[in-house]
Amino acid sequence: MRMGALRQNYRDALVEIMDHVLSGEPEVLDAARDALAAALGAGRLIYVGGSGHSHMLAEELFYRAGGIAAVQPILEPDLMLHEGARRSTEVEREAGRAERSLSRFAIEPGDVLIVVSNSGRNAYPVELAEAGRKRGMTVIALTSLRHAERVESRHASGLLLRDVADIVLDNGGVYGDAILPVGPEGVHMGPTSTIIGCFILNALVAEAVEMMMAAGKRVDIYASANIEDNGAPADNVAERWGDRIAGL
Repeated sequence: MRMGALRQNYRDALVEIMDHVLSGEPEVLDAARDALAAALGAGRLIYVGGSGHSHMLAEELFYRAGGIAAVQPILEPDLMLHEGARRSTEVEREAGRAERSLSRFAIEPGDVLIVVSNSGRNAYPVELAEAGRKRGMTVIALTSLRHAERVESRHASGLLLRDVADIVLDNGGVYGDAILPVGPEGVHMGPTSTIIGCFILNALVAEAVEMMMAAGKRVDIYASANIEDNGAPADNVAERWGDRIAGL
């Protein structure tokens, strides 16, 4: 294989998935966009949570250059990687964790909850979605339907994330997430769920903001704190939302 071929193959695979996501079920993407726009228009918050690497999408939407202020990430250290990667795999299978996660926030009906889980099989994402719906939130799942079709739930209910969400976004990923065959034995590398997930969520949030702007409504958006002469505007946005968003 010529040098650089793998990077081109990876790029091609990612673009193919993006095209599949956009053309596959546009009505589902529209429904998610409309739910986000409705929340923003009503002054509600958008919560984002996941475990393991999926938590990165909560960080991606939070306090982000080019991102909206009305995002509350659900970041549980035990479910992230920096305090014990193997431990996070164990914790995401524990019942009851999601209810405790959401109980920290002053959630109101009309808020949106985005639950990210590639497999959607563990207790945490299933229970997070259920807890959100119980509180009157619109729950959007971001998962791999191809992966979900080949696994059984680890939750006592036997349900997967896709079964308990109001709107299910498919990240288009393959079973096992990694898509790039490497070496003579074809070991798979090159996961796609994070890259495609960031693409989907950032695109839908941008479309929701455009809808709000077309309706003449203001949406607070962060600009980079690292461009010239932009410190004050960025600080002002954070100050306006500091009482509503934990972690600002």
